[in-house]
Amino acid sequence: MSAEKQPGKTEKPLEVRKRLTLRIHPLLIFVIILVPIIALQWYDTRSQIGGLQHELAKRLAEADASGKESRNIVVEAAEAGRRTETKLGLLESRLAESQNQQLALEALYQELTRNRDEATLEEVEQLLLIANQQLQLASNVKAALIAMQEADARLQRLDRPQLSSLRKVLSTDMDLLKAAPYVDTVGVSIRLDNLAASVDVLPLAMELRPPEPGASRSPQFPVTENIWLQFLHEAWEDIKRLVRIQHMDKPDIALLSPSQAYFLRENLKLRLLSARHALLARDGTSFKADIDASTDWIGRYYDNSSQSVVNMLETLTQLRESEVGIELPRISASLDAVRNYRLARDRGNR
Repeated sequence: MSAEKQPGKTEKPLEVRKRLTLRIHPLLIFVIILVPIIALQWYDTRSQIGGLQHELAKRLAEADASGKESRNIVVEAAEAGRRTETKLGLLESRLAESQNQQLALEALYQELTRNRDEATLEEVEQLLLIANQQLQLASNVKAALIAMQEADARLQRLDRPQLSSLRKVLSTDMDLLKAAPYVDTVGVSIRLDNLAASVDVLPLAMELRPPEPGASRSPQFPVTENIWLQFLHEAWEDIKRLVRIQHMDKPDIALLSPSQAYFLRENLKLRLLSARHALLARDGTSFKADIDASTDWIGRYYDNSSQSVVNMLETLTQLRESEVGIELPRISASLDAVRNYRLARDRGNR
């Protein structure tokens, strides 16, 4: 039995070997097939890894070059930034300097503007003062109106809205002057001065002399004959010139001594100058009284047949018809308005 069992035992391993041999063969084939595939896969993978390494190295080189370029750009950018900061600081300093200069210029402009306005207002005040003096002292409406128009032109050149009230008051006063009756005070005053200057050359009535008769023709005698007759004739002519007989139209002509004639002329001058003073004072009554007195004296004491006396009497008659007693309007409102504006402006500047 033991011998029978042993052969059976040996048969089992053989079967196992056969089975293992049958099982190993497909595995070996699989391995044989798999190994080249793995090798190919490995080679391919290695090739890919090498390509990736090469690509990575290339990319790294490019990245390194880009990094260097970026660093250069960064350095350049930093340098440009520093230059920009320097320029910006310089611009800021120049801007600050420009702002300071602008502030200084604005302050200077404001000061110049204030000075210009103040000078113009002072000129306007002087012009209005001249206008008032011309109107009150000389009664010269035309000169006063010219001065006020010039003051209004100065205010207009300033072109300030706050000056509109001043210009309105000034325009009102100018309208009053334009509506006033015009009296040529300067012309009348000059004519009176001329009359007073011509008094010294006016002939007095007592100085009137009859015209000399024309020399009668003496008979012509030979130089050698009738010499005594010629002498007697010349003597007779001289005797006739010693006495003149004249019929006077005014038998009551006043005979004045030299001193009386002198005082007459001086008093006539004073009358004419008094009429001139009354003209400037707008005193119509005194003006006409002086003109009447002057006319009366000239008619009584001066030669009315003389052309110079006739011209003076005509001039006095024309002057008496002048209306010099017209009351002129007051234009002090403009002057007061300018002065008040200057005071308010000075207080505001303080």
